[in-house]
Amino acid sequence: MSDDVSIPTVASEPNQTDVYAIHGADPEVLAYAMAKYSRSALTMKQSLREISAQRAEQFLNTFYFQYGHRSIADLAHIPFAIERLSLLAAIALVDEQRWDGQERSTRYQDFRKSGWFTPEVGVQSEAYTATIKALFAAYDQFSSGMLTALKAAIPCPEEMKPDAYERTLKARAFDVARYLLPLATNTSLGQIVNARTLETQVSRLLTSEFAEIRTLGEKLRNAASEPAWNVQHESIRHFVLDLDDPTAREANELLLRPVKTAPTLVKYAVANDYQRESRATLTQAAAELMHGECIHPAPVVDLIDGVEPLEIELATSLLYPHCHFPYRQLRDHVAALSPARIAELIDLGTQNRGRHDELLRAFHVGAALKFDILMDIGGFRDMHRHRRCTQLLQGFTDLHGFDTPDAPGQPTLAAAGLDQTYADAMESACTAYRTLRDSGIPEAAESAQYLLPLGTRCRSMFKMDFAEAVYISELRSAVAGHYSYRRVAWEMYLAVKRQHPAMAGMFRIEDVNEPVDLLRR
Repeated sequence: MSDDVSIPTVASEPNQTDVYAIHGADPEVLAYAMAKYSRSALTMKQSLREISAQRAEQFLNTFYFQYGHRSIADLAHIPFAIERLSLLAAIALVDEQRWDGQERSTRYQDFRKSGWFTPEVGVQSEAYTATIKALFAAYDQFSSGMLTALKAAIPCPEEMKPDAYERTLKARAFDVARYLLPLATNTSLGQIVNARTLETQVSRLLTSEFAEIRTLGEKLRNAASEPAWNVQHESIRHFVLDLDDPTAREANELLLRPVKTAPTLVKYAVANDYQRESRATLTQAAAELMHGECIHPAPVVDLIDGVEPLEIELATSLLYPHCHFPYRQLRDHVAALSPARIAELIDLGTQNRGRHDELLRAFHVGAALKFDILMDIGGFRDMHRHRRCTQLLQGFTDLHGFDTPDAPGQPTLAAAGLDQTYADAMESACTAYRTLRDSGIPEAAESAQYLLPLGTRCRSMFKMDFAEAVYISELRSAVAGHYSYRRVAWEMYLAVKRQHPAMAGMFRIEDVNEPVDLLRR
């Protein structure tokens, strides 16, 4: 491809750095222009003037796909709106280490009008819908009941405006009520990701066991390949130009032209056979290894002690997402195996790997701090946002029970007269979950998870370095946060303090067991 453009031979101002923001270029065109820095002496402005969408597509087809220059896709950033997807699908969507976005907040928005997702469950549809409706009715009762209890316990200060008081306590009431929201609840989110992340995200979603999530992957791929919604169209329609003027006509056409954000960079994103086949073989291996074992009780946070051989950690990490056992219990069984058997388990993680497949996330081993965390799904969704660590997630189940949303300084469910209602609602949802799971309907075992409320406990492994442990502990223990993840952050700090007492002084953290001012935000 020729780069024949006249270039000044002498810089206009030697030793003067030029910095400017860029707006209006198509994501793929901009990615091409930035990639040309390594092969051309053109300035960015010269490159963008020269490049057309057609040339960008030709370049990307050559260098990105044929020569594996995937870093080029890191340069194309694309904003998406994903609306009316289930909470379960949202968790899967954002499970990327290179991801930026925001989701609807269960603290500041009332989810009673969100609606919910209904999977194909055949004759169980009526029972499924009845369970969801019951959970939303309980959510409604808890939202109003806890707000009443909070107002009775916490009078409005004279210096606080009534609307701010009402708004703050409503947020605290939603913190309690959210425990009853089922994973089927609809949410919405926005994300800004580069095309490389989008490609792996789409591929991973297309490989999901859930039909909703596979459909979501298809819609993301289509959204990147079809003309994007142009925020300027509405205003441009009312902007009168003299279309007899060729320059005005050209400007109008340019403003209204359809833009496809990343059609070249995502067109080969398909379901990943490596991930699918590995999931099946590792699930079977975990079941065989732990056959007949009961799940051992475990603390909220378990900091895995000692220095493990990488082979032990890797084999355990490969099995961990495909069962419901605590990491420590699973590791002890792995460690008891012969070296040959451990090597066989590790081979399961690579035997189906294709030429361009990245290793499974479980291969990220060797982190100094490994936290096995058991917490409610709602709180986990907040912890899930931390990207500077490796997260291994287990599937959602009723096997770990559920948490009760009581917190220091706030009226208890018993004080609010809501304790029995909460217990009944959670037990009924878990019963419905088990009925659907065991119904024998295709995909029902997975679809049953939509019925689990956010108060249900889930297990996940967080691997990180010391700096990230300090960051998470300090950020998530802040008094304005939700008690669920504040408790986890506190337990992470205590676990480090027990094992590395000399490092404890580096944490700037408040005891989360102390009652807090619930009007503080």
